[in-house]
Amino acid sequence: MGKARSSTIAPIKMFEMNNILVIGYGNDLRYDDGIGQRVANDLNLNLNFTIKSLAVHQLTPELAETIVKADLVIFVDACLSLQSSDNSGHKSLTKLASNPDVQVRMLEPDSNKTLGGHTANPESLLAFTQVIYSYCPPALLVTVLGENFQLGDKLSSTGEIGVAIAIEKITQIINQEQDKKGTNICMKLD
Repeated sequence: MGKARSSTIAPIKMFEMNNILVIGYGNDLRYDDGIGQRVANDLNLNLNFTIKSLAVHQLTPELAETIVKADLVIFVDACLSLQSSDNSGHKSLTKLASNPDVQVRMLEPDSNKTLGGHTANPESLLAFTQVIYSYCPPALLVTVLGENFQLGDKLSSTGEIGVAIAIEKITQIINQEQDKKGTNICMKLD
């Protein structure tokens, strides 16, 4: 399997970012559901070797072996609506507006979420990694709002804009952490 690490999930600010893993997932034959894979594929073309990017249809337990070797894992997925909080702290759903929305949030391993057979969600996959290797790297989820999840192999115009925004946000996250260490590992995306 891989070398087990003794610590648990570490705060993002406290780790060396030498090995970053981006996992974009979704069905690329259902229009905007393929946003995660598209982001992962585009990152492979535009970033240097310290970033490993995987495009997968679904999250599977086998990914734990790759996840445990990372210093940071960034999951990328599409959704039809996003949760947001208003000023009073109440959560609500954001429906598709004229501008696509991209959200980034920290993830924690959650063994209460189901690791169902051959598929998982990010939190259960992190929990599985924690159980198997006694370690789980810090993780983020980038969620991109899509509008069309019908059968088809192209992204909507909203999905295309969302991909560009997601890549920009991921690049900013990586560069901010690397700037703290005095190195910038991402090339500028034109």
